[in-house]
Amino acid sequence: MNGTAVPAVGDGPERDTTGGGEAMIAERTVTDWWSTAVSEIQPGEIRLRGYPVEELIGRVTFAEQIWLMLRGELPTPGQGRLLEAALVAAVDHGPQAPSIAAARMAATCGVGLNSAVATGAGLLGDVHGGAGQQCMEVLQRVVDGEEAPAIVAEYRRRRAYIPGFGHRFHPRDPRRDPLLALVQKAVHAGEVPGRALEAGLALEAALAEGRDRPVPMNIDGATAIIYAELGFPSELGRGLFVLSRSVGILAHAWEETESGARIKGPLPRPLLAGYHGVPIRHPERTPDPHVPFEDASSSKT
Repeated sequence: MNGTAVPAVGDGPERDTTGGGEAMIAERTVTDWWSTAVSEIQPGEIRLRGYPVEELIGRVTFAEQIWLMLRGELPTPGQGRLLEAALVAAVDHGPQAPSIAAARMAATCGVGLNSAVATGAGLLGDVHGGAGQQCMEVLQRVVDGEEAPAIVAEYRRRRAYIPGFGHRFHPRDPRRDPLLALVQKAVHAGEVPGRALEAGLALEAALAEGRDRPVPMNIDGATAIIYAELGFPSELGRGLFVLSRSVGILAHAWEETESGARIKGPLPRPLLAGYHGVPIRHPERTPDPHVPFEDASSSKT
């Protein structure tokens, strides 16, 4: 065994006990424990997906680096531009977004910038932040052959919103048109296939049928088209949205931190939350006869 102790199953990492000095974890155990294709780190060397980091610095954009880390290869320039556009578009939607508001509130509670950002990012779930992933899944249904009007009818029967369409704040999301224009340009250049774009426009048209006012695509729908056109799985679509929105969360948390405000709640201080419980009432029990009434409130347990 060359002096290497082989632990029983469940005894933890194998350790090399040769040499008489401090026990060292066997090399094979180290290389297998967190084996990864993402990065290779050695003294004086950092390689990301095989590329020395010093050769990436100054040569690739941050969006291209994100693509490389997630996909294993560098994108084409057109793919990189599309990804960057989607990331730029979704960075922020102001303090009315719960994730932003929560991060700002957390920043006033002394938790530190990292915890404030984590508070905001942690609120990005199925309802707030998950519509892009859900829209990608609906787009795939159309790409796979389902009819857009049939999908719209299905959602209407369930009285459910189709993810990626309509906006509670914007009559027409200002991010829709420039993002779709970039996708259309990429389709014409042969950089993306265009099937997700066709699916999204078909859903948008089906939603408009029989309505006085259309239900245009929102940021979730537009970025869902981009991520689908670029070949990202739907779950990574959500991950990319979280990555993008974390920039806005960080900016707002830092701004609130710099303001010096303390314990800033969801309502301005002059306002109180509404109450819809029972009106004021008093207990029917009589005070303890062994405790004088005037001293009852100060009695100690």
